[in-house]
Amino acid sequence: MKNILLVEDDILSAKLMQIVLTRLGNHNVIISESVDEILTLSRSGSVDLVIMDISLTSSELGGKPMNGLEITRLLKQDPAAHSIPVILASAHLMTDNAERIVEEVGADDYIPKPLMDHQILIEKVNRLLKLPAE
Repeated sequence: MKNILLVEDDILSAKLMQIVLTRLGNHNVIISESVDEILTLSRSGSVDLVIMDISLTSSELGGKPMNGLEITRLLKQDPAAHSIPVILASAHLMTDNAERIVEEVGADDYIPKPLMDHQILIEKVNRLLKLPAE
């Protein structure tokens, strides 16, 4: 069982992804939008993968509001966390610019929201975790 950090501010989206990842993927899910907690967990080695919502309403670091793209950049620039795969999640990105943004921030993949195909999420997570296909 792998540990997935889900950075999400929408309670319904978070619960849906948690259920999918737990029941279909057999993963442990930690939900947080606290930048300090995200960095601490990622640096500790207790997180195997991060799913990062791009639009966050309550995340901040040192009093400065942070969105998911900024947090992803922090993770990818941190020597203790840079190798953790990050999947961006957003209802606002279009497929044509998603690839560019994934590359710009150093993320590893992208999933559109709302989550319509649960199996695609599980496949992306398992591929990045280098787990056998279902």
